Amino acid sequence: MTDEPSSPACYAAEADDAYMGFAPREEIVDALNEFLEAERAGARVALASAKGLANEDELALLRAVRDDEVRWCAMLFRHIRKAGGSPSLKCGAFFGKAMAIGDLHDRLHFLNRGQSWVVRKLRELMPRVRSDELHRDLKAMLESHEVNIGLTDSFLKNGPNAGGDTPSNG
Repeated sequence: MTDEPSSPACYAAEADDAYMGFAPREEIVDALNEFLEAERAGARVALASAKGLANEDELALLRAVRDDEVRWCAMLFRHIRKAGGSPSLKCGAFFGKAMAIGDLHDRLHFLNRGQSWVVRKLRELMPRVRSDELHRDLKAMLESHEVNIGLTDSFLKNGPNAGGDTPSNG
C-alpha cells in the first residue's frame, strides 16, 4: 500500500476553455468580430442620420449613440487582437438596411432593434467568457446599450428633452 493519491491534482486553471464549459478562443473571436461589424454599422447609421439635422435634441441623441458605438468598436478591436485574432474591417449589413429607412424616427426604432440584438447576443455569450477583463468590458457594453435603448425609447415616445439632459454614457 502506498501513500500516493489515487488521482492527480486538479489543474482546472490550466484546462482548455472548451473543456471547462467556456467558449473556445475561435468562437470568442468570431463573436467579437460580429459585434465589431454591428457596432461599426451602428456608428455609421448614427453619423449619417445626424447629417443635415437642425434639431439639437436629435443631434445630441445621435452623437451619444455614435460616440458609444465607436467606444465599443475600439474595445472589441483590442480584445480581438489580444485573443490573437484579426479584427474585421467590414461594416454590418445593418447599415444598409437602416439607411433604407427614410423617416428618422422609424430609423431610430430600427436602430433600437439593432441595439436590442446586441444586448441579447451579449447575454448569450457572457456566461461562456472565461476572461475576467473581457467579461467586465462586455458587461459594460451591455449596460451601455441598455441605457441607449432607454434614451432612444424615451425620445421616441415623449419627444425632445424626454430623456432629461443630453444623453451620454461615458
